[in-house]
Amino acid sequence: MRPASSRPDASPADGHAELAERLVASGDPDFQALRKGSWPDRALVLSIVDRLHRLLIAETLPAPSPGEDPAKRVARELSEIEGVLAAQIRLALEFPARFGEESATEEPALDRESRRLAGELLSRLPWLRERVFEDARAAWRSDPSCRHPIEALYAFPGVFAITRHRIAQILYELDVPLLPRLVAEDAHQRTGIDIHPGATIGREFFIDHGTGVVIGETAVVGDRVTLYQGVTLGAKSFPVDATGRLIKGLARHPIVEDDVTIYASATVLGRITVGRGSVIGGNVWLTHSVPPNSRIAQAAPQQGGFEHGAGI
Repeated sequence: MRPASSRPDASPADGHAELAERLVASGDPDFQALRKGSWPDRALVLSIVDRLHRLLIAETLPAPSPGEDPAKRVARELSEIEGVLAAQIRLALEFPARFGEESATEEPALDRESRRLAGELLSRLPWLRERVFEDARAAWRSDPSCRHPIEALYAFPGVFAITRHRIAQILYELDVPLLPRLVAEDAHQRTGIDIHPGATIGREFFIDHGTGVVIGETAVVGDRVTLYQGVTLGAKSFPVDATGRLIKGLARHPIVEDDVTIYASATVLGRITVGRGSVIGGNVWLTHSVPPNSRIAQAAPQQGGFEHGAGI
């Protein structure tokens, strides 16, 4: 005998009407906007970013049709991406208005703005390509196990993560809601490297190994900086207003100047400055600024262990 749920005359919704009502009728005021219109498609947005990433090394795209010029092949890909990207940006632009944060924008204006923003991102691809090559070259220069910059470009998680960050950061600068964080969190999931799209990162940036690296929203990282696994550029504290809510947007993460190296599992917290050319040793906990060319290491361990009754 077949189970009752597989009877031909049984409706899939039998007994589920009340449950369905509870699932679609959220009473939480913070999430009422979920019911207002469509939202960007996560999978589609990330597939667009995958395609953009491939265009940064367009030489690796599948060969065009016989007789087709490679540049025309890329131009066709750009046209396809632009239309899909603009549609997803269009959905994201509705996000603030759903919460009453700004007056509703008329439909034609939203359409124009979404197309403008998509075009602006695409126009920066040549600049992004130069940055990607610089980052891959920095990995090759800094890692003795890397045989060629192309190996870093293809296989290194740090190069992948910073490339995705640079895409997300452009979207962040353009004030596109939702999508920058979506791109950043996908890169985090795929590499173990967590870079907020608001972080400003300079040229020739190298993350070695990468797992566990965290870079906060207002961090500023200069040129030719190297981070090792487990490094945190984080906030020391989170100020609140009179109602106890976190104050958003304050500069609360470190400034790391040019030519700095920070070794594994170091934690650098607060709006402090790590001066140019400094080296921060592994496992260091740093909460104060240091001048250029500093060498910061862990304190030497005490001989003989802890005295009787001493606290840790």
